[in-house]
Parts: sequence; structure tokens; C-alpha cells
Amino acid sequence: MTYGFDTLAIHAGQAPEARTGAVVPPIYQTSTYAQDAVGSPREGYEYSRSGNPTRDALQECLAALEGGRRALAFASGLAAEDTLLRTVCRPGDHVVIPDDAYGGTYRLFARVAERWGVSWTAAKVSDVEAVRAAVEPGRTKIIWTETPTNPLLGIADIAALSSLAHDAGALLVVDNTFASPYLQQPIAHGADVVVHSTTKYIGGHSDVVGGALIVADAGLGDELAYHQNAMGAINGPFDAWLTLRGVKTLGVRMDRHCDNAERIADYLSRHSAVAQVIYPGLPDHPGHETAAKQMRRFGGMISFRAAGGEQRAVEICNRAKVFVLAESLGGVESLIEHPGQMTHASAAGSPLEVPADLVRLSVGIETVDDLLADLEQALG
Repeated sequence: MTYGFDTLAIHAGQAPEARTGAVVPPIYQTSTYAQDAVGSPREGYEYSRSGNPTRDALQECLAALEGGRRALAFASGLAAEDTLLRTVCRPGDHVVIPDDAYGGTYRLFARVAERWGVSWTAAKVSDVEAVRAAVEPGRTKIIWTETPTNPLLGIADIAALSSLAHDAGALLVVDNTFASPYLQQPIAHGADVVVHSTTKYIGGHSDVVGGALIVADAGLGDELAYHQNAMGAINGPFDAWLTLRGVKTLGVRMDRHCDNAERIADYLSRHSAVAQVIYPGLPDHPGHETAAKQMRRFGGMISFRAAGGEQRAVEICNRAKVFVLAESLGGVESLIEHPGQMTHASAAGSPLEVPADLVRLSVGIETVDDLLADLEQALG
């Protein structure tokens, strides 16, 4: 039987516990497991870096939500990205990344992978021909995209980039953190690997850090599982349990995030203190039609450029009250930040440097009129 998204979010990997009937999967807070005999671990569990039932429940749930063959959970989104890179790439290989990638992803490529002999080229992922021009035949192993991108909310055509990647003998990796699997399922459009910072919308409550990889191919899943164990950047059982608890309400939360963001984007687009609103749900966004084709709705992230430049953008961030001045995103509370000095400071002076007048909003699920009133006073 085929189940709907919300049913999978609540039940996939989360059958009632066999011994007691507990409807919530237990937290298996253990480092090791008694074995029935030498070389005979019970149900395959021997050490919690290699396998833990709570983490397995989360992994099964995420695979179901993304329509993948296998999911693997990690200590953070960057731990997931690093494990993927070191599984797929070797010194001398090449990767194409977004020209407005998340600052931590840029740092991983520019300051870590590059020293290991993996080169990269930044390209505008909303422009298929720009990505094609960035591919180095025989060397490019991954086309890495975010859609929407962080923080400029560019939209990549997943199906088109999938065809391009596969023609080049490369994998298409899609960071789906901004959309969440509720709004977008990249594997259905041809992606090979989906990356998440589960810290964000999947966890949803700003109380846990984690990451995940979901793959379309079982063989790649096996390779990643080997490296997950060998490299050891797994999440703990309590973190897995918190993430599972959060994911149960992902669908209903995302609907409210989207409802509120649509109202706020419309408000900002008519405000004299705002020079430009960047939100895929607005008809004038250059990626609007592509987003409408591959997303259920347009998400809870909004960026805007302040009329008056960087100083004005910083003032707006500092004046907000209901919007909390903080990094990260995707929690039930609304956040505001200045990417140039916060989440994307590592990209300063690089081709991925973000505009100094940019403000990023993670729109939460509060009463939208309170959020609008807070922006009104912050914009002055």
C-alpha cells in the first residue's frame, strides 16, 4: 500500500516497540550490545557507531520521505557532506558548486577538500548552460546544487541538471534543506543524492544538530554506509530521537511556514525600505516557474536587500524583536540574520560573497500579524 507523506512521517521506521508496545521508538542510549555468541551479534548490533536502532528508525523514515533506497544520518549537515565527498571523490577530481552556496559548504570545498586535491568551480545553478560550461570532462564527479540556494534563493532545474550530470558521468547532489522533503523530492526528478541539514526544517525546533544523505542507488548507499562507520561522524541516539520527534509534524509545520512567508513576501515587496525581495513564490522571481514545477509550495525562507545599503540592513536585523537575531533556520521560531557578517562570512572576498545589503529571514509559525508588525517597526 502506498501511504501519504504525513502518514510516512509518523509511521515509517517507527512501528510500536515489540516488547512493550510503546508507540514511540525508544532511545537506545547504549554504546555496545551483548552478543549471543562470539561473532553473533543480536540482530546485527555490536557497537553504536556501526548501528543503533534509534538511528536506524530515523534513517528508514528519511528514506521513505525522500523516496530513496537508503538514508544515512550524521552528526551535522557538514559531516554528511564531508562523508559524501570522501566517498565519491579522489585527489584530482572536480566538483561544480553553486555560485551562492551555503557558506559552510563553500568553506568545506575551498578550505578542506581543495587541500586534499579536489578542485571546484562555482556556477550559477539556475543557468543550465553555465553549469555545462563549468563541467570538466573526465574530471567532474559531482554537480552539487542547492534549490532554493542559500541565501539568494536561486532555483535549479533538477531534471535538467540530472541529465547534464549523467551525460558527463557525474552524480547530481541536491541540498534539499531549504525545501524539505515535504515541498520537494529531488530523487523523483533524477537526483542521485539528497543532502539535508536535519537541524533545520526536519528537526524543526532548534534543539538538535544533525545531517543526512539519501540515495537513489543501493550500491552507493552501501559505500556511504561503510564510510559512515569508518569515519564515525554519526549522530547520537538522543539526537536521532529528537529529529524523529520533529519530523512527525513536518508537513503541518511547512504549510504554516509557507502561509506566513507568502504574506511577508507580499508585504516586503510593497515597502519603501526594501530595494528587492527574493522569494520563489513571487511571480517576478526568475525561477518561479521552475520552482512551481518541482515544489509543492515555495517555502519559508525569504531574503531581501535593504534600501540604504549594508548599515541599513544591519540596523534592521538589530531592531527586530519577534524575529530572533540568530544563525540557522527552519525552526518554529522566526529568525533574522545578516548573511554577509554571519552565516556567509567565510565567503567574504570570494566569488561566492553575498551582497552586503542582504537580510535573510527564516519565517516561523508564529501569528503572522505579529511578524508583520515586528518587521514594520524594524524597517522603521
